[in-house]
Amino acid sequence: MTDSQDGARFESLVRRLDPSSRLLRTWPLHGGVSARVTGVEVERPDGEIKRLVVRQHGAADLRANPRVAADEFKLLGALHSARLPVPAPYHVDESGEVFASPYVVVEHVDGTTDPSPTTAVEAADQLATCLSRIHRVDWASLNLPFLPRQDERCARLLRARPEQAAESPDEHRIRDALAAIGPLKRRNRSVLLHGDFWPGNVLWNDGRLVAVIDWEDAAIGDPLADLGNSRLEILWAFGIATMQRFTARYLAMSTIDAAHLPYWDLCASLRSVARIGEWATDDADEARMREAHRWFVDQAMRLVQDQGRSP
Repeated sequence: MTDSQDGARFESLVRRLDPSSRLLRTWPLHGGVSARVTGVEVERPDGEIKRLVVRQHGAADLRANPRVAADEFKLLGALHSARLPVPAPYHVDESGEVFASPYVVVEHVDGTTDPSPTTAVEAADQLATCLSRIHRVDWASLNLPFLPRQDERCARLLRARPEQAAESPDEHRIRDALAAIGPLKRRNRSVLLHGDFWPGNVLWNDGRLVAVIDWEDAAIGDPLADLGNSRLEILWAFGIATMQRFTARYLAMSTIDAAHLPYWDLCASLRSVARIGEWATDDADEARMREAHRWFVDQAMRLVQDQGRSP
């Protein structure tokens, strides 16, 4: 698609939203590998400048869920009504008349993924508080039947074992450990899960957490699933001490049973082990991430062994 064709499509989108507004500019935003995310700035007749975000879902998202755009729009609307810090949704279009793929238009939140000037400890406390708020939402009242079950996702991940030649030693031992643990008896009630709650999916403004974005992995399940994933991501971003602070802060604000946290730590480790090379910025960063990942797996396995020896 040429720049002129792209510009014409965004002008058409703006006319759909408000025929009296004028497109001023567009710019690319970070949105992962499976979606194209664009900032859009428009001018209203009274001179007000308004910024929007357009998320165009790609082939991977659509293969996983052909209704991903409509589901995201409905989910964000429900969460915004529940007063969670999420961008307000404005428009969804699955027609293919403006862009070839479905898209959602949401509020542009002024912020970045950099939590400074707040300290790592203060950031951990805010992240824990926000995750606790998400898990307290009365999801059953929000009419979100399209959300998947997290335990089923984890079961599929375990079943989808790659060829032995492609499986790394780290992946092999994680899979074996999870298989040895076997099915778990549920100890916590199901909650709304973000599914990928990490510092890169949080926006900050002047050290204050202002929005949680990228809800395409949202699900229903054990809150420990979110906690385990966040613990690994915070370990990578801030280190062991901050991860432990985040965990302690979250658990102090909840009444959940954390006995199965090592299991969900291992699920988070399995989910990420094959993608570390893809996520790392360079060879040194990959080595650092792999070392931290092994430590994370080791601590989970030690806890599983200790629990097995408990009377």
